[in-house]
Amino acid sequence: MPADILTNHTFDELAIGDQASLARTVSQDDVALFAAVSGDVNPAHLDAGFAATGPFGHIVVHGMWTAALVSAVLGTRLPGPGTIYLGQEVRFLRPVSPGDTITASVRVTEKAAAHQIVRLETICTNQKGEKVLEGVATVKAPTAKVLWPTGRLPEAVVRHQSRYDRFIAEARSLPPVPAAIVHPCSKAAILGAAEVRDEGLLAPLLVGPEAKIRAAAEEAGVSLDGMEIEDTPHSHAAAARAVELAVAGRVSLLVKGSLHTDELLGAVISKTAGLRTERRISHIYAMDVPAYGKPVIVTDAAINILPTLEHKRDICQNAVDLLRLLGMEQPKVAILAAVETVNPAMPATLDAAALTVMAARGQITGALVDGPLAFDNAISPEAALTKGITSPVAGQADILLVPDLEAGNMLAKQLIYFAGATAAGLVLGARVPIVLTSRSDPLSARIASAALAKLAVVRRAAGGPA
Repeated sequence: MPADILTNHTFDELAIGDQASLARTVSQDDVALFAAVSGDVNPAHLDAGFAATGPFGHIVVHGMWTAALVSAVLGTRLPGPGTIYLGQEVRFLRPVSPGDTITASVRVTEKAAAHQIVRLETICTNQKGEKVLEGVATVKAPTAKVLWPTGRLPEAVVRHQSRYDRFIAEARSLPPVPAAIVHPCSKAAILGAAEVRDEGLLAPLLVGPEAKIRAAAEEAGVSLDGMEIEDTPHSHAAAARAVELAVAGRVSLLVKGSLHTDELLGAVISKTAGLRTERRISHIYAMDVPAYGKPVIVTDAAINILPTLEHKRDICQNAVDLLRLLGMEQPKVAILAAVETVNPAMPATLDAAALTVMAARGQITGALVDGPLAFDNAISPEAALTKGITSPVAGQADILLVPDLEAGNMLAKQLIYFAGATAAGLVLGARVPIVLTSRSDPLSARIASAALAKLAVVRRAAGGPA
C-alpha cells in the first residue's frame, strides 16, 4: 500500500494480538504548539527556569501530547480510518522531555461482536525502551473497508510572541526621547531614523552633512518633517558634534548611522569629550531566543577584543545595571568558558573564577555571578543537573559573559541565524546609551534597540542604577 494512502482493518479482519505502532520525536516547537492549541501553559512545560525547581529538574512534555500519539495510531494504523474512540485508561510512568523519540504501540486484546467493540493495550516507550505511558483503549471498529489519501497536512508554524513587546509598548507610551542620529547619510540609516520617529520612540536630531542627509532621504522616499538637521562637514565631525550635544543635554542617547563604529566610539571615549565614565564601555546583545525561556544578554560581542579581568568586571556590571533598570532585581550572570572547572591552562576559566569571587566580595553588585560555566550548563537545567552542578545561575542565566569578542560575536550570530533570535544592540558604560545596529538587522531588532535605550534613559532619570 502506498505511504500516502491510509487503509483500515474492519472489525471482522481484526484478530487478537494484532498490533501497530508509530514513532515521533518531540521538539520544543511541538510543546509550544500543543500549549497554544490546548491552552495548557503550565510553566513546567514551557519555562526552563521554573521547571528546574520542579520534581524532574527540567521541562516535561504535556502528558496528553504523548497520549495523542496513541490516538494517532488508532485513527491511522489500527483499526484505522473510521474508528470511533470510546474511552482510554492511561497511566503516565515517566516524564518525556523535548528531544525524546516516543513510540506509541497498540495491540488488540479483546473483541465484542455485539457492537463491534475492540479493546487494545496501549503503550508508549522512549528511545531507551522505557515505558512512559501504558493503558487500555476502547474503540468501535469500522465495519466497511476504507482507502483514503492522506493529502497534505497544513503547515504549522510557531510564532513566538516577542519578549520585547512589553518593553516596546511601555517605551511607545512615553514621550519621545531626543536622540542624535549620527551621520544618517545612507538609505538604511535615514529609514532607521524615520522608523523610530514614526514609532513614537525617539525625537531624532540628524547630525551630519545636510546635503547628503537630504539626498539619502530622497532616495529612501522618507519625509524629514519634524526632524532637525545639525549640519557638519563630514562623518568625523558628526561624531564629535553628536557627543557635544549629548554632553550639553540636548540629546539623551546616540544612534549610529552610516559611519564606522570605531569613528563614533572614538569620539565617545575621547578624554576631552565628556561622555566617558570610570567604566569601560561595552556592547550588549539583548537577545530574544525562541528556544530559551526568557530574554538573555550576550556581552561583549562588538567592542572589547581581548578584555582583561578588570574590563570583564565593567562589562559584567554594565549589563547587570541595564537589566536592573529594566526591572530585574538580581540578574543571573554566567561567566562562560569551554568547561565548568578551573584549568590554569585556560585563562578564561581563571577570569571566571575571579569574577565569581569579585561578585561575592562586592566588586560586582546587584547580581548572582557564577563561573566558569560551559554554554550548555549556563542555559540548560538538564545539562547542569547531568554534570552535578549546584548553582543559582546554572541553567537559567540572564547574562552570558563571553571570554572575548570573537567568542561573543560567533555565539550571538549563531543565535540570530540558526536559532531565529532577535538581537537588540546597545553600547553601555558611557554617560548616555548608544544604539548600535547593523544594516542587516531587521526592523524588529532596530525597534527593540531603540526601545531599550529609551527605557534605560527614562528609568535612569527616574532614579535607577547609575
